[in-house]
Amino acid sequence: MAQVFYDNDADLELVKARKVAVVGYGSQGHAHALNLRDSGVDVRVALLPGSRRRPVAEKLGFTVETPAAAAAWADVIVILAPDTAQPTLWAESIAPQLRPGQTIVFAHGFNIRFGGIVPPPKVDVVLVAPKGPGHRVRETYAEGGGVPALVAVHQDASGQAHQMALSYAKGIGATRAGALATTFAEETETDLFGEQAVLCGGLSELVKAGFQTLTEAGYQPEVAYFECLHELKLIVDLMYRGGLNYMRHSVSDTAEWGDYVAGKRLIDKNVRAEMKKLLEEIQSGKFAKEWMAEHQTGRKQFEATRNSEREQPVEVVGRKLRKMMPFLDAVTLTPGD
Repeated sequence: MAQVFYDNDADLELVKARKVAVVGYGSQGHAHALNLRDSGVDVRVALLPGSRRRPVAEKLGFTVETPAAAAAWADVIVILAPDTAQPTLWAESIAPQLRPGQTIVFAHGFNIRFGGIVPPPKVDVVLVAPKGPGHRVRETYAEGGGVPALVAVHQDASGQAHQMALSYAKGIGATRAGALATTFAEETETDLFGEQAVLCGGLSELVKAGFQTLTEAGYQPEVAYFECLHELKLIVDLMYRGGLNYMRHSVSDTAEWGDYVAGKRLIDKNVRAEMKKLLEEIQSGKFAKEWMAEHQTGRKQFEATRNSEREQPVEVVGRKLRKMMPFLDAVTLTPGD
């Protein structure tokens, strides 16, 4: 069983006694910065010159500095820029400013695990990774709750790295729900695997395959959309609240029996073997190496795939149907988003 830490295990005063620079103001960045400030922490936001997020942060009252200036000012530096941007940001702006006694906080272990960033031994390096998107990290904190997080220590120069990680986790509200002890490697590898095999890669292909199967058999695209994509939220919400068994308890007996007899036919030994292969490629660093190479050579395949996927038939039909349901607060992406 994982070791779990709660509010009583964490001393908020540790992080409140430090100056904290949050590098990046995206999904996680805005949530961490706001939650920390509301917890009484001295926070500044670090953004590159010309960032479109600068006026957003300034409007909310944050002092915004360049990453280099913020790193020189701060005792705790929180790296929340995209994985692909972190190595350059680190080398050019952060590493030259480091001094003994500082703490570096990551919310994902990608660049530590795969060597994109190699911190000097004079600083503490910890992981505080909320298990939810930034808007939920902020919303649940504001409601008096919190999103669980994973915490880990990669480097303990001060002898207080673990305590600081827990203090930081308390500052963003994570210890209200529970902070689970892990390692950088475990967090990174399981996160990438979950994204690829289930949450994004596996799910996206399952939705497209189901939609295509129904439409090619002559069923209306609108009906196929509802069955293969729209109703996913209803099922996932049930799983979220009570696991697979609560979902099965809540659907019809016919649906439950279909779950039992059909699921293993789709996720067969070949799919499971491919999942193991995906995990091996993550563990070996093959995926990370290929992704960073794609980024460094201009993201041509990434952008081409992104554009083609936005015009998949299930997406075209979905855009039309979502306009009929204003209660969804539907979002439509345009090129460049």
